[in-house]
Amino acid sequence: MKIGFDAKRATQNFTGLGNYSRFVINNLVKFYPDNFYELFSPKPSVGKVDTEIAKGNNVKIFVKEGFKLFWRTLGIVKDIKNENITLYHGLSNELPYKINKSGAKSIVTIHDLIFLRHPKFYPVIDRNIYNIKARYACKVADRIVAVSECTKRDIIEYYGTDPNKIDVVYQGCFSIFRNRVDGSKKQQVIDKYNLPPRFLLSIGSIEERKNILLIVKALKSIPNIHFVAIGKQRKYAEKVKQYALEHGLEDRVHLLSNVALEDLPAVLQLSEIFIYPSFYEGFGIPIIEALSSEVPVIAAKGSCLEEAGGSHSIYIDPHNENELATEIDSVLNDNNLKEKMVQEGIEYVKRFSDQKCTDDLMEVYKKISAPSPISII
Repeated sequence: MKIGFDAKRATQNFTGLGNYSRFVINNLVKFYPDNFYELFSPKPSVGKVDTEIAKGNNVKIFVKEGFKLFWRTLGIVKDIKNENITLYHGLSNELPYKINKSGAKSIVTIHDLIFLRHPKFYPVIDRNIYNIKARYACKVADRIVAVSECTKRDIIEYYGTDPNKIDVVYQGCFSIFRNRVDGSKKQQVIDKYNLPPRFLLSIGSIEERKNILLIVKALKSIPNIHFVAIGKQRKYAEKVKQYALEHGLEDRVHLLSNVALEDLPAVLQLSEIFIYPSFYEGFGIPIIEALSSEVPVIAAKGSCLEEAGGSHSIYIDPHNENELATEIDSVLNDNNLKEKMVQEGIEYVKRFSDQKCTDDLMEVYKKISAPSPISII
């Protein structure tokens, strides 16, 4: 097959959708080298991102020359047709307008519909644009990849999509999270980020939906431990800092940004518990990273996080800081419980291996690329 990708995020973004795009593309190149992969991007990949994209004779980056405004939405269809793409995969909730006129079969990955489930977290114009693009993509795609059963349910509920058109294909995490970090590297990371000796950890954008204020509130009941949150700081971060200041917790709450990817495994392995109290997620890759790093996980009920964390992890009401404090205390003070959570976590994340996730995606590709049987009358 000659498979095309919407590679804007693969070539330009360092987080989130960019990581997903590179995960998909790189593993397909690795495990299915007989196909040809063409990455459609409005700009060349540069710097660190460029080094993370698979290279080879079977990989081509198609960079649009000249006028690029609306190209990914409109003009790209002509290029897909001219490049004789067999199958085109929109990796981030959208497909080009009139993709069905390109001659290629199409697949779209829908990561989440949080902008519909919890619209208060998004500006009106953003959620309207997201909705238009996702709704159209779900309508015209030959197949839809949902990143979780939770996202699949949302697609069916909000867009009335036929369940038989949707395949759930999980995403794994970078392999560096599966490697144990030595003591020297850990000490370097401690010194670099001035990490406290014992800490709870959360990773993700520091915004209202991620709900890390719940952890700060729970911290009031748990002495002798700190909390470290890593992620891009939105306006919500000031609210968290103010609460910590008002309750005498400012010395125990640490908000960090711009932590290098290569340092995250060490931070995770130094932490006591990974906590993810988000109100809603499409999947929850940070949980996969934590389990792969052999760290026990406490997460919120109510979306897809049970899929990411498995039955051995602990789940709490995202509005109840007392429940969270109780569960944190139980893990910190019960070594048998902590070890059981770690060991079962190691087994659980095997289902998110690079090979398994890529094989599952290839099965979706085969569903629409196989020739139709010939009817004999």
